Amino acid sequence: MQNAKQLSLDGSAFDGAFIAKLFGGALFLYLFLGFMVMPCLNTLTSIFATRNTAGEIDPLAVIRFFWAGTMPSFVWNSLKLAICLVVTVNVVGISIVLLTEYFDIKGAKILRMGYMTTLIYSGVALVTGYQFLYDSNGMMTTWLAEMFPYMNKQWFSGFNAVLFTMTFACTSNHALFLRNAIRGIDYNTVEAARNLGARPFKVLFKVVMPTLLPTLFSLTVMTFITGLCAMSAPTLLGYNSINPEIVRLAGSSVADEAFPQARAALLSVILAMFTIILLSVLNHYERKGHYLSVSKTKAKLVKQRIESPVANVLAHIYAYVLFIIYMTPVVMIILFSFQNYPAIRSKMLNVGDWTFINYFGQQDYEYMTSRGRLRTRIGSISGVFSNEDTLGGIRLSFILSAVAAALACVIVVLAVAYIFRHRSKKRALVMESCLLFPWLLPTILICYSYRIFFNRDVWYVFGNNLYWRENVRILIIIAYTVVKLPFALRMIKAAFYAIDDELEDAAKNLGASPAYTFLKVKLPIILPSVLAVFALNFNALFTEYDMSATFQSAYGKSYAMIIQNMTLEEGREGYNVNASGRRCASTVFIMLVSGLILWLVYGVGSRDLGERLESRRKWKQRWARLTGRAAVPARK
Repeated sequence: MQNAKQLSLDGSAFDGAFIAKLFGGALFLYLFLGFMVMPCLNTLTSIFATRNTAGEIDPLAVIRFFWAGTMPSFVWNSLKLAICLVVTVNVVGISIVLLTEYFDIKGAKILRMGYMTTLIYSGVALVTGYQFLYDSNGMMTTWLAEMFPYMNKQWFSGFNAVLFTMTFACTSNHALFLRNAIRGIDYNTVEAARNLGARPFKVLFKVVMPTLLPTLFSLTVMTFITGLCAMSAPTLLGYNSINPEIVRLAGSSVADEAFPQARAALLSVILAMFTIILLSVLNHYERKGHYLSVSKTKAKLVKQRIESPVANVLAHIYAYVLFIIYMTPVVMIILFSFQNYPAIRSKMLNVGDWTFINYFGQQDYEYMTSRGRLRTRIGSISGVFSNEDTLGGIRLSFILSAVAAALACVIVVLAVAYIFRHRSKKRALVMESCLLFPWLLPTILICYSYRIFFNRDVWYVFGNNLYWRENVRILIIIAYTVVKLPFALRMIKAAFYAIDDELEDAAKNLGASPAYTFLKVKLPIILPSVLAVFALNFNALFTEYDMSATFQSAYGKSYAMIIQNMTLEEGREGYNVNASGRRCASTVFIMLVSGLILWLVYGVGSRDLGERLESRRKWKQRWARLTGRAAVPARK
């Protein structure tokens, strides 16, 4: 009794921290169950709740339809694309890294810039760029057809087009991660092998490549998953794979075909099974640990010269052919974004047709009707920043992406702070596993589950329909946030490991509370990494297409959806005459935004504290010279 009275007087059992923990735990459980578990379980159960023609529940109806219908072909097409991509992407990806980082190739810096252009534009922007060049009326296809008259001008469609486009689009991870891995090789091991008489290519295959196997295995698994879950390229280039079929079925009804929603759910679950198996294999492989014994004084890798003159020439030719393939879409899109619509339609560059109309301003368009009457469509020719639909897509995507990227960072920062504070307890492991849960599921399954589960008055969200009218924007933000949680967790958790525990101990000794210590000590240290994660997430979401296509709605048209729809109505009765030009200008705009963000993250953001302070001092000195004030002294 005395103890209970003492606790009541002190308030230690029910203080503010305890209430905050209780509220935070309840909120986390509410969000995890409501926006991760329940929608996916609803999708799974919908497969076995279909009704037959007699109106009776038949749990195996969809599965029987799967084997009897054409659904296995979509699975096989996705598997075929994923298997082929593993081969082609690894061949090209390993090639571009070796040519720029390992072998002594002339112009390697320029080549590297060309190979990394896929970092600044991807998805719909990249696919439409390749379409502009290689479709039946594309400039490159027309040029090749003149050289080879018997060439099939329809080659850029279906599987061939998707494989060609995604082969060069998916080497971004090799350009980032494999490049870092090969730069981390100890040159002493290479030099030792050379001193023992090994030739350069034997050193490459016997010494260098084994050290890259863990990174290559991870890249291979991720490439396979990318091919399996491909969306934008198969949709735009006409290839029947799983994801486009799921989106098509999601928008269908029972009146159109037999139980489309359940079939879409089954395809989503099949994708999830493949993803879970592959990620489990990757996780098991990584846990084994792969280490390389190197010397204590690690030497920087020196580029290897190809001794054979013939092999050296062939390597240079191969390097620059790849450079041309990477750079041609970028250069042509930029050039044609400054051409008027007749030049773009004819795919012929003309200096006299140089214009800024695809970016700014509006013009009227005169055309002749089928009855021979001349009509004028006011404002039919408009630029990216003068077209209401395009500006609306930019504005909506900017807001949705910024809010979702910020939410993901805030949630993960708070969660990781809690995880590190209770790292020895099971609840920290449970919280981390919950945040990594979306990584086990393909994006299409999460979005499809949201669309079906929240497309009614749901008690879990206070009786609201989140797919109704403007509410769909809230649903898109939630989906964006959930999908980006695992990536944010991996990156921000790594930043927390860099915090010295002695700093926290010193703050405690000075009487600082945990909240004050976090805000004043930890947060400033991890802030550059948090901002980098925000920038990368925003960059990916701003041009995101897959989720937008699943949530297709008049109130949720993202920038990527606007870009895709631009040419569908081009020229119809004088509407959107220069849609192709505006699409080129939109791609250039995306390149500029993505390039700026990557520069902020990997350029300015990659500097350490000393470099940032020195850069700030130099800027202050320049400002002092301009204003006539005393110069800022250098820090010693």
